[in-house]
Amino acid sequence: MQASKTTTGGFASFVAERSGLKYVFFGGKGGVGKTAIAGAAAYYLAEKMGKKVLISSTNPVHSLTSLFGQDLWKKGIQQIKGTRNLYATEIDVTATIQRYKSEIRERLVQFLKFADIPVDVEPFVEIATTNPAFEESAMFDDMISLILNEKFDAYVFDTAPVAHTYRLLGMSKVYDLWLHKMVKSREEALSLRAKLSFRREKILQELKKDPLLATLIATRRKTEEGRRLLTDAEKTAFFFVTLPLALPIAVVERFITWVEAFSIPIGGVIVNEVIPKTDPTNLSPFVANRIKEQAGYLRMAEEKFPGMVRAAIPLYEREVNGLEMVARMGEDLSRS
Repeated sequence: MQASKTTTGGFASFVAERSGLKYVFFGGKGGVGKTAIAGAAAYYLAEKMGKKVLISSTNPVHSLTSLFGQDLWKKGIQQIKGTRNLYATEIDVTATIQRYKSEIRERLVQFLKFADIPVDVEPFVEIATTNPAFEESAMFDDMISLILNEKFDAYVFDTAPVAHTYRLLGMSKVYDLWLHKMVKSREEALSLRAKLSFRREKILQELKKDPLLATLIATRRKTEEGRRLLTDAEKTAFFFVTLPLALPIAVVERFITWVEAFSIPIGGVIVNEVIPKTDPTNLSPFVANRIKEQAGYLRMAEEKFPGMVRAAIPLYEREVNGLEMVARMGEDLSRS
């Protein structure tokens, strides 16, 4: 079963033409096979193109362990057994969340001390760390840390279902705006304190050494660098995975507009689980009808995403897990 070529610019051609491509994301509706496609792409980049590749997941429900048949949870970065250049990690945001809580507590203590307000900070910490976007903030921070470590030739990210990924990508803007406001407010507060104080010179020295301000500035620089890389068309590409069905295609259509809003370069669309064409005389009415139905949805995908459909991956006779099946899918992806 071989992937059919749906455009003149397939996945292999796209990657070959972009020697600087370094950050590759895969997203889409839940259950369309994002993890398997991301793993196959990482395998292709590592084992066929000779790049040192790290694949990681931003999905709270991690599945790289199942995909490769190797325990990766809370193991840090591990080389995938049976490969030369492929490494994987399942990001555990627990440590980052705890670090965030400690930092928030420290910042609140400093702020309240500065304002001379004797208030217990714990309720404020609880409010700050239970908002819906807090986990996305931690995940975004860990993702940027991976990107900025520069230890690999390419980074492949298996993202969460659409809504979670949308919030994750949105953090790149929201987080930056928040940090900008925090830095500005802190600078203004310290500057005002210096103007009102008889110990002006000492206060100005405190401003320069202020640990909270230094932390905020360092975090903002890290976020800005991450955003710069994520929006670099030479280095970054976001691929959408869909099935040959109406709903997943509609989700990708909507998702594309969201990703474009964040100025993240789009690599294309991968159609997964396409039933291979065989002799129609030997098919049951059910299978024949499904093949006909899928052909219509493939045409729909090409019409909705002109020049962007990079590959149609076949529906295999068994689940894609284990290195053998990942390699097989990688071959089909490379023949696109």
